Amino acid sequence: MNLRYVFQAAFLLLALDASAQKKSTSSQPIPRPKLVVGIVIDQMRWDYLYRYQDRYTDGGFKRLLNEGFTAENTNIDYVPTVTAIGHSTIYTGSVPSIHGIAGNDFIIQSTGKSMYCTEDTASKTVGSPSKAGEMSPRNLLSNTMTDELKLATNFRSKVIGIAIKDRGGILPAGHSADAAYWFDDQTGNWITSTYYMNELPQWVQNFNNQKLPKKYLDQNWKTLFPLDTYLQSEKDDSRFEAKFSGTTAPVFPHETSSMYDRDFSILRTTPQGNTITLDMARAAIENEKMGQRDITDFLAVSLSSTDYIGHRFGPNSIEAEDTYLRLDRDLSAFLSYLDSKVGKGAYTVFISADHGAAHNPNFLTSHNIPSGIFPTSAVTKELNAYLAQEFKQERLVLSLMNYQISLNNSLIEKNRLDEDAIKKACIKHLQKRADIAYVVDMEAASQASIPQGLKEKIINGYNRERSGAVQIILKPGYYSGSSTGTTHGTWNPYDTHIPFVLMGWGVKHGSTNRPTGMTDIAPTISALLRIQAPNGNVGKPVTEALLNEVR
Repeated sequence: MNLRYVFQAAFLLLALDASAQKKSTSSQPIPRPKLVVGIVIDQMRWDYLYRYQDRYTDGGFKRLLNEGFTAENTNIDYVPTVTAIGHSTIYTGSVPSIHGIAGNDFIIQSTGKSMYCTEDTASKTVGSPSKAGEMSPRNLLSNTMTDELKLATNFRSKVIGIAIKDRGGILPAGHSADAAYWFDDQTGNWITSTYYMNELPQWVQNFNNQKLPKKYLDQNWKTLFPLDTYLQSEKDDSRFEAKFSGTTAPVFPHETSSMYDRDFSILRTTPQGNTITLDMARAAIENEKMGQRDITDFLAVSLSSTDYIGHRFGPNSIEAEDTYLRLDRDLSAFLSYLDSKVGKGAYTVFISADHGAAHNPNFLTSHNIPSGIFPTSAVTKELNAYLAQEFKQERLVLSLMNYQISLNNSLIEKNRLDEDAIKKACIKHLQKRADIAYVVDMEAASQASIPQGLKEKIINGYNRERSGAVQIILKPGYYSGSSTGTTHGTWNPYDTHIPFVLMGWGVKHGSTNRPTGMTDIAPTISALLRIQAPNGNVGKPVTEALLNEVR
């Protein structure tokens, strides 16, 4: 054989091997958006996407629907439907049975002690002399999609949570977040805890120094449009609404400039609470260079003021309508900011809600729709009196919190009482009430004679260590709460039907009406990012929302 050809072949093989080695050692970026922004709108019923749409701008909710993908039939997979569980479930893809956040507050069943969802006395406040910063995600038992992004990028991705409510910022950001910030009523500052850092970054201090709460509250709350054009709402002076403290009626204009002499808590119950939250989100993106690096970042935002306003005024108020019209404009401005700062098509945004809200029962009754208020305190006393007669022991029921009967387990154990007999007595007694549909032993929910969908929600919501022993299911239209405004917490569609809309990088334009769950949000975003689903995830990705090359 000609030696020249042998040397040429050997040289070619060496060149190919060198090229292969070069390719194998070079960094090939995984296709991902530069930034993910998750926006949870507290207490946003699904129908708010459409109820006020005739006056939404083209750049807010309409843009999300017209450019993005909407899962129109997304429902919550558990009871009770409250803020802390909703935020935890959206970001874990899990349910209270697994992730452990069994309520905003829940009772540790072994001790009878009440625990706030993000309570952590080992963590201290950073940014205020108040105790509002003694918080962390330690009570969350599973990880989040934000944690999984951190793991997938060897913790190079930045993750930040922002919300007026501490739980709305802390739980979505997960265990390994760079930061979570929330609002301090006492000072009007954005604060954090020593779980994350020992000192606020200079940019947060600068943001606080702007004194935006005072600026916004001094503007007072006036309607965007003339009062008589709010056709989706009750009259302004409605008996179904609660007035602000110190005022004579729940009517516009709301003189918020005179409502913050002691602290800034009133900001929570104004549309400007949402505005300042998105201001803070912009500041985080700007100063932390989020979405402007060679790695994917994640900003978890929760808009809390919609919940406070809903609780006080209800879903049929001009206040609620005006809030969503203003929020639509705030979202439009925020999306335009993302276009210019990160790049249109370079980021992914999704919106959802932690729960919905019921119509006020008195409002429904005035229109001949069955409804009512469940008198929790009176029923607790009545139930304890009945059990005292049956078992010769006072205060066997600690609480009906979260529509669950939490028993006094320490007392039951100390006196060697029959727990099963006590549960059966509770069920027998409460089933006689006209406002209750079902009373279910949590441990035997799968055998209860109730609709299958309710069984699943009860089982998913039951955490043996942190939930009560018996679940109360009220009749439709009933809730435990005030006679004015509204609340949430039940299994009904008005509390469980939530929006889930995605837009941007990797997202198709379209919609689906097939049943999807709140637990499907985290695996959908995880699939988009090509990362592992959170370690407690029970949901499935909504693959119809993703471009083929992303699936």
